[in-house]
Amino acid sequence: MTVVRNKSVKEWPEDERPRERLIAHGPAALSEAQLLAILIRNGKSGRTALDLGRELLERFGSLAGIEQASITEICAIEGIGPAKAAELKAAIELGRRYQKPSLAGASFCSSEDVVSYYRPRLKDAKKEIFRCALLDTKNKIIREEIVSMGSLTASIVHPRDTFKAAIRESAAAVIFIHNHPSGDSKPSQEDILLTRRLVQAGEVIGIQVLDHIIIGDSSHFSFRDNGLISRGA
Repeated sequence: MTVVRNKSVKEWPEDERPRERLIAHGPAALSEAQLLAILIRNGKSGRTALDLGRELLERFGSLAGIEQASITEICAIEGIGPAKAAELKAAIELGRRYQKPSLAGASFCSSEDVVSYYRPRLKDAKKEIFRCALLDTKNKIIREEIVSMGSLTASIVHPRDTFKAAIRESAAAVIFIHNHPSGDSKPSQEDILLTRRLVQAGEVIGIQVLDHIIIGDSSHFSFRDNGLISRGA
């Protein structure tokens, strides 16, 4: 496809315009840059929306790179402001969520089941994210909650906040999951102390802590599998 770069998208032949091409041929017929151009909509300073889409891919390497980039980093590209950057991030996140099966009604039978679900969701996270899966009396998933999103090295978790959703949903048990952005799944002393506090808090309010799993790049650590949470807890 040959496009004169100093023309606006509206001046292109109709079958070369990203939006019209999508309507006529479907989204699969468009390149990633063209799909981004539809979201960006308008160019700036002599550059089209497609030019900006190409620059995004060149600067960040891929859609995954754009997802990992901060709003500030995306806005460093001339012609993309906070509103457009937010729309791009939202669209990519919707695509991620569409590909993930709903947890509701499913069950985890082992720590490997938990890891296989959560590793793709946490492996690229630059910050520590602490999640809680809420379970019913048959250990089926009711829903999941993000309890805390922290810094590069730690999240801030308090038992009161951690069990708030579990109490609201009348959960019988919970599984805690968090990532280590360093890639090393070995628990810190803070992780061990926090887990003890969460188990104790669960015992007081009658909600069983089935496991706490730390996910690293290529490994994971299960407190239950390693005997740090009693199977009778």
